[in-house]
Amino acid sequence: MIRTRFAPSPTGFLHIGSLRTALYSYAFAKSQEGKFILRIEDTDLKRYIPGAIKKIFQVLKIFGLNWDEGPEVGGPYTPYIQSERVKLGIYQKYAQQLVNQGNAYYCFCPPQTTREIKSRHQKKIIELRDPCRELTQEEIEEKLRLGLKPAIRLRVPNREKISYYDFVLKKEISWSTDEIDEVVLLKSDGFPTYHLGVVVDDYLMKITHIIRGRDWLSSTPVHLLLFKYLKFPLPQIGHLTDILDPAGGKLSKRKGTVACEEFLAQGYLPEAILNFVMLLGWAPKDNREVFSLEEFVKAFLNGNLHVANPVFNRKKLDWFNGYYLRRKSDAELLKLLKPYIPKKMDLNTAIKTIPLVKERIVKLSDYNSFVDFLVNYPRVDRQLLIQKGGGDEKLIKNQLSIINYKLSIIKSWKAEGIEKTLRNLAVKNNWHVGDFFMVLRIALTGKSVTPPLFESIELLGKNETLKRLNNVLK
Repeated sequence: MIRTRFAPSPTGFLHIGSLRTALYSYAFAKSQEGKFILRIEDTDLKRYIPGAIKKIFQVLKIFGLNWDEGPEVGGPYTPYIQSERVKLGIYQKYAQQLVNQGNAYYCFCPPQTTREIKSRHQKKIIELRDPCRELTQEEIEEKLRLGLKPAIRLRVPNREKISYYDFVLKKEISWSTDEIDEVVLLKSDGFPTYHLGVVVDDYLMKITHIIRGRDWLSSTPVHLLLFKYLKFPLPQIGHLTDILDPAGGKLSKRKGTVACEEFLAQGYLPEAILNFVMLLGWAPKDNREVFSLEEFVKAFLNGNLHVANPVFNRKKLDWFNGYYLRRKSDAELLKLLKPYIPKKMDLNTAIKTIPLVKERIVKLSDYNSFVDFLVNYPRVDRQLLIQKGGGDEKLIKNQLSIINYKLSIIKSWKAEGIEKTLRNLAVKNNWHVGDFFMVLRIALTGKSVTPPLFESIELLGKNETLKRLNNVLK
């Protein structure tokens, strides 16, 4: 049976690239009636953020990526949180086995601080072999008698070649062992590093296919050695493309939004984000773009995983979001928009605005700025009014005066009647229709882009409309 896993670390928000990894791992397993496992790798205590584990669960559920085994649901290889597995002595057992075999050794060197590591990198000091690898048995026993707690490092052989076939990149990748660092496997506090933890757990949880980001490719030779030394069967390994920022380089939080939670907070729908992410490294053979999660799972094996790095196109994400927003019923959309309704707006008015904004908003958070003029008195920029209205200030004032009078004598305050009255007025006076309506729009809302003008005027009400026109004229 196919068994894939998603193994995030609770060190912050879930990156959009991590969502893609989870999605592809999920789809690969589900498309072959396999199992999708969630494992939490929380052994980096310095970077652990309280509450992050719960947040990971929430985000995956929002996107419908429900796991077959893992925290909350259990499974045959419980626990699925590494810090809980540490207490069972799982990692210590295999680390000690490696030492006994001569494939690892005790390291008594004090851990380097972040500043020291950074300084060595800046000075381009690279040491792949640790001096503790040459300690004699007597020296080791003496240090242990003194109460020193060692870490355990991988012993890397010299002048060997190690390789594997990447089932995503579809090619053999190899390294010389002379270029592989002797990484720490078990820290002196008994906690495993990522390298030991991931290999041991992938074996014990019977993972058949490892799908992960390409930034983990440099760790692969270490893992290959561990699989070999521990005599574990090697899963198939595939590395996904890097998601690139439009401005260049990899997508990172330094350049803008990258966290799933941030996109959701901005008003992007889960189904839109997921559909967008599907195509960041995968393509169907028929160039189709719109997929539900269920449809994606069915199509996954018939599509192609890309080798070239995709660019994160925010405009395309906006397109997907607009598409899914417009598929919502007015009642569904109202429910989604409730967090964004202006404080002074009553629910009845909000309901009336839904048909007006549905075709215009790109994301849910756009709603407030589109409709706030209905409950908040606008600041009208005189220069904007003149510029957008054609440039003739005297004409604009005359137009607003006549509009004010015509609207004051309308008996039925409905959008259709308001539009008919104003269009007739523009034709009769030979005014440029676009400039004329833009003048009115800015005078009433303070904005050049709003929901449909005549429906907005109807919602404002007669008294409020005339009040605003009079104030602008003054």
